[in-house]
Amino acid sequence: MSERKIIHIDMDAFFASVEQRDNPDLRLKPVAVGFDGPRGVVSTASYEARKFGVHSAMSISQAKRICPQLIIVPSHFDVYREVSSQIHNVFREYTEKIEPISIDEAFLDVTVNTKNMKYARDIAVEIKQKIYEKTKLTASAGISYNKFLAKIASDYKKPDGLFVIHPDNAQKFIAQLPIEDFWGVGPKTAERMHRMGIFNGDQLRHISLNHLIDVFGKVGSIYYNFAFGIDGRDVLTERERQSVGCEHTFLEDISIKSTVLIELYHTVIELEERISQADFDGKTLTLKVKFHDFNQITRSVTNTHVLKNKNIILPLAKVLLKQVCFSAENPIRLLGLSVSNPSDFDKISQREWIEGYLPFEEY
Repeated sequence: MSERKIIHIDMDAFFASVEQRDNPDLRLKPVAVGFDGPRGVVSTASYEARKFGVHSAMSISQAKRICPQLIIVPSHFDVYREVSSQIHNVFREYTEKIEPISIDEAFLDVTVNTKNMKYARDIAVEIKQKIYEKTKLTASAGISYNKFLAKIASDYKKPDGLFVIHPDNAQKFIAQLPIEDFWGVGPKTAERMHRMGIFNGDQLRHISLNHLIDVFGKVGSIYYNFAFGIDGRDVLTERERQSVGCEHTFLEDISIKSTVLIELYHTVIELEERISQADFDGKTLTLKVKFHDFNQITRSVTNTHVLKNKNIILPLAKVLLKQVCFSAENPIRLLGLSVSNPSDFDKISQREWIEGYLPFEEY
């Protein structure tokens, strides 16, 4: 059986690049997209801003401190969605096997493609060129025989990059790959692996499958397979929703128990409404708490029945909240709740959300 040909396309600093494209005064200047207020957070930073250390999920106030000349612009999601639609029209010229990961990235399976092109690299070159012609924006492309390696490859030469991980070179490439660059390994998992003496793919290969499962649970088998370049996941044209969630960042940090409980109640009410709108069945409730210093924790519980209404969700949320230590010295900046039924692999994404301080995603 011949190897699959998978392309991962990732737009470069998408929101910020769109703003720079549409406003010439912003070009070649450090730009961050987000709410310019006391509780604002950077959504996307331009590459000029990234040189100063500005990055997504950083508070606007911190971003301004490290980059005083930073220009903050509000988001324009209608424009981003329109551009994303243009990009997907380009994808469909080559294949219908497209798996959107977010508004600005997607996997494409071009093993069989509409233009009968032999080499995935040639397809990626054409896609990048057409995206630029239609949108005046650059994209980075990663090409390999599975999603894991294609995703890593797209990050390798950013921005406006193109990188191929060929099956013949994959084992050598993975062996030297820092463990932090593995898909699904966030800061806390990386720290744990470092304590085990794992700093790259080669060292990960020398840990037994059973030991990885003992330490990391079922996702340990995924890390083990990744170390050997194994990832059998298909490019899914329809992504099943894995979670429904909502979160609130408060105008002021909160630490009084009654106030926290009131905010928790409001979050439960909103979550109940979103579950109803999505007609979603989930049994795992996850509480997310971000403190004043941006440190973050989560607590989860799995119920025997699906979580549909506040009468079931609220008592569970209160149980989870009791596991959180907050005080006037350690007040809460943000509360979030989600209901999920993640597969084993999607627990990696959930773990990254936990570790990487990312917002809830609705698929």
